[in-house]
Amino acid sequence: MSEILTTPMAIEKGTFAIVATITDEDGAALVPNTLTWTLTDEDGTVINSRSAVVVNSPASVNNIVLSGADLALSVATNRSELRVLTLEGTYDSSYGVDLPLKDAIKFYVYNIIAVT
Repeated sequence: MSEILTTPMAIEKGTFAIVATITDEDGAALVPNTLTWTLTDEDGTVINSRSAVVVNSPASVNNIVLSGADLALSVATNRSELRVLTLEGTYDSSYGVDLPLKDAIKFYVYNIIAVT
């Protein structure tokens, strides 16, 4: 698993979909046993109470849709703010059962003028 900084920037208070593709140690698609996600700023402060959100039916490809308050800026005058979507769960592989899954996807929320 690796840290990913997405190139597209999310728009303040808009809608932004993150496609989280889960792979095993060999890069093959993997369906995790459990999967949760947490949305924070770069200092680890949870955004919009999005802590340990359960993915009800984890798959090898998971669409996580953020919108509105998920993408609000904490300081209205900032040009952009970094967000971190942390994935946690468990999976089975040839290395063992219920192994911990940890990953982070980083992206920026872009401030557009006159968003209310």
